[in-house]
Amino acid sequence: MRADLHPMNAERLRTLQDYDILDTEAEDDFNEIVELASQICGTPISLISLLDEDRQWFKAKVGFDKPETSLEESICSHAILNGDLFEISDLKADPRTADNPLTMGDDGVRFYAGAPLIAANGLPMGTLCVLDRKPLELTDMQRTALKVLSRQVMKQLELRVALRNQAILQSEADHRVKNSLQSMSAIVRVYTRTITDPTALEALGAIQRRIDAMAELHLELQGSDGRDTIDTGTYRERVMHLLQETAPENISFRTEFADIVMRSDQAANLAMIISEFVANSIKHAFPDGMPGEISVALTVSKPGTYRLECTDNGIGGESEGTPTGRNDGIGLSLVNAAVSSLGGNSDASLTGDGSRLVIDFGDARQTGNQSEGTARRNEG
Repeated sequence: MRADLHPMNAERLRTLQDYDILDTEAEDDFNEIVELASQICGTPISLISLLDEDRQWFKAKVGFDKPETSLEESICSHAILNGDLFEISDLKADPRTADNPLTMGDDGVRFYAGAPLIAANGLPMGTLCVLDRKPLELTDMQRTALKVLSRQVMKQLELRVALRNQAILQSEADHRVKNSLQSMSAIVRVYTRTITDPTALEALGAIQRRIDAMAELHLELQGSDGRDTIDTGTYRERVMHLLQETAPENISFRTEFADIVMRSDQAANLAMIISEFVANSIKHAFPDGMPGEISVALTVSKPGTYRLECTDNGIGGESEGTPTGRNDGIGLSLVNAAVSSLGGNSDASLTGDGSRLVIDFGDARQTGNQSEGTARRNEG
C-alpha cells in the first residue's frame, strides 16, 4: 500500500530541494554512517533515503543495489508520517507493507526500522533506515543508536548548507570589494593626469598598482567557493595580463608558475612584489625603446618552501655590482614590506646583464603533484 502524502508535503519538498543534496555523488561521511548503522543493528541493509516528489533516492547505501525506487516501493514514505523511529518487525504481516514490491520473492525484505531525518523547520526529508530479509526486533540500545545516527546525517547536511551559504556570501563580498577597488583605481588614474611632480607620480603609480592587484585578487576569490585560498596559476595570469597592458611594445614577458594553492594574503603580497619589479624594470631597464624581456618564476624549492624570481635583461648597473637608482624609493619600501609579510628572505642585484630579485618563503599550500614543481608556462 502506498503511503499517504505528508500533510505538509509541498513545504517538505521545498525544504528537501533547499539542501541541494539529491543526485549528488557518494560521500565517505554518509557512507560511514550507513555502514555503522548496519553493524550496530545487525542488518545486511542500511540506507539514507530521501523522499522526493515521485521517488525515494539513496544518498548512501549498504547491501542494496538500486540508487532509487518509486514511492510505491517506499517504506520510508510510511516512516515519515510517524514522527519518531518507525519499526515493523515483519513487513509481510503488516497491512501497510504486505503488498510492497520489496517484500516479494525469496530474497524480499521482511524487517524495517527507520529514524526520520528532521530538518531545522521540523519537517522530515527521509530516513536513516535498516532492513533485513528475516523478521527482527531491535533492542532499545539499537533504536537509540539509530536515532543518534540519523541526527548525525542531518548535521552533515546542515554543514553542507552552511558552507554553501558562506561561499555565496564570500563571493558577493569579493564582488563588492572588487568593484570598489576598480572605482578607486579610476579615481587615482584621473588624478595622475593632472600631476607633474615626479615623486607624487611615483607614489600614485605605486598606489594604482596595489589597487589593481588587489582587485584581481578579489576577482579570483569570487570563483574560489568561499575558500580563502588562491590557485597561483590563474591568479598569475590575471596579474601578468594587467601588467602587460601597461607595458610598452618593446618589452615582452616570460612567466613560469608552479601549481601552488596558497593563502590569499600571500598571493596579494606576491602580486605586489611582481608589480613593483615590473614597474621598476619598465621605468629604468629599457630606455629609448630598447627591446627586452622581463621574466617572473614561482617555483617549489622543496615541499613547503617556495622561490619567486624576477629578472630583466635591461641595462642593469653601469658596471657589474654597481647599483643605480633602481633599488630605492617607494617601490623598494613596498617590496620590503611584502617580503616581511611573507616571512621570507630577499636578494636583489644589478649587473651589466640586468636586474634580479629573488624571494624565498614558505607556508603556502599545495595540491596534487605540486611538490614536483609542475609549472604552467606563458610567454608573451
